[in-house]
Amino acid sequence: MGDAFVMSSRQASELDFAFERNGWTPADVKKLSVGDMLAQVLPVVRGSGKVEIVRHIIDCDANPFTPNSWKVEEHRKGGELTWNPTKVNLHLSPNQIGDKVIRGDKLRKELASEPVLNANVLDYLLAHPNLIPEEWKGKAVFFWGTIYRVSDGNLYVRYVYFLGGRWRWDYRWLDRGWRVGNPAARLAS
Repeated sequence: MGDAFVMSSRQASELDFAFERNGWTPADVKKLSVGDMLAQVLPVVRGSGKVEIVRHIIDCDANPFTPNSWKVEEHRKGGELTWNPTKVNLHLSPNQIGDKVIRGDKLRKELASEPVLNANVLDYLLAHPNLIPEEWKGKAVFFWGTIYRVSDGNLYVRYVYFLGGRWRWDYRWLDRGWRVGNPAARLAS
């Protein structure tokens, strides 16, 4: 193994500035220090390995997953979406901010011209939960690009949320209220 590694305060400072300069978050640094991640990065640092960027491409034109005996009422197609969380924001209606509550059917009308993401994105993210931004925790993030109708005739929209250490999906009836913790996932302009 060799001599024990000792990092000087200057080296630690250089790393700290480099992480900040290159957009690293504390969560990124934590992931780097877990398990053998540094051993996997070392060949790149020493010039005997290379980094391959994985692109996560979501087919937003495909038919969405349809739970149970539901039917798709509306599905906004969006072509191929290369997932980039910096290109997605969590949209709130002015009628959701503070203590305000808006009914889902009214919110649906407000979002009609917004580039909201559809359920294909929701399902892709659930299959790749490491891609879901940490700041989504504590919220129910809705994917208004796909609206479902169930056998009782009611309309529903699906959402993701974090509970019990993992990401899950659920749905909400459009007759219910949406608050500040219920943003819509939409493409940033």
